[in-house]
Amino acid sequence: MTLPVVHRDFTRSRLHEDELVANPFVQFQHWVDDAIAAKIVDWETITLATATTDGVPSARTLFLRGFDERGFVFYTNYESRKGTQLAKNARAALVIHWRELERQVCIEGRVEQTSAAESDEYFADRPLQSQLGAWASHQSQPLESAEALAQRVEEFRAKFAGGPVPRPPQWGGYRVIPNRIEFWQGAPGRLHDRFVYNRQPDDKWIWQRLNP
Repeated sequence: MTLPVVHRDFTRSRLHEDELVANPFVQFQHWVDDAIAAKIVDWETITLATATTDGVPSARTLFLRGFDERGFVFYTNYESRKGTQLAKNARAALVIHWRELERQVCIEGRVEQTSAAESDEYFADRPLQSQLGAWASHQSQPLESAEALAQRVEEFRAKFAGGPVPRPPQWGGYRVIPNRIEFWQGAPGRLHDRFVYNRQPDDKWIWQRLNP
């Protein structure tokens, strides 16, 4: 099937060299602030790409749950498809796209698990149903029926009744420690503004403009 050509131009804004800051995490915070101010629904939605050891990629959408100069954090089941891939090939890419602002950020780097304390803290703040689901779901594995999953949820509800739900040992956080962060701003005529920050051996960052 051939799709119709969509002649969309990008005219909302530009990204100029003198607007950039030396620290890409600060630059990302500025863009997050803009996304929040624009009231973008689910502004923290990201695409996570992982790969097997022989380079077969897979991608999925999830939520960014935190970031600082150590990296970008998300949470999942360690035994899920992405978890098993990261256990063998601890590198990943993230893409966050804000269509309303005609912007995207691409992040690449190595991945490590967050500390148990960080994972415990985040899990404790999840809604009860999400906590129970983390125990009941054998994520990415075949499921005999929706009813079977619902039954397992109720079994764990009964098991943990009357007390806090502990974090499952197979569930927790990952931190993407970037070595490359690219900021993309749509521009008229598809002459987009692209700036990439690359981490240097001394952990300093240098940036440069890229062709669109």
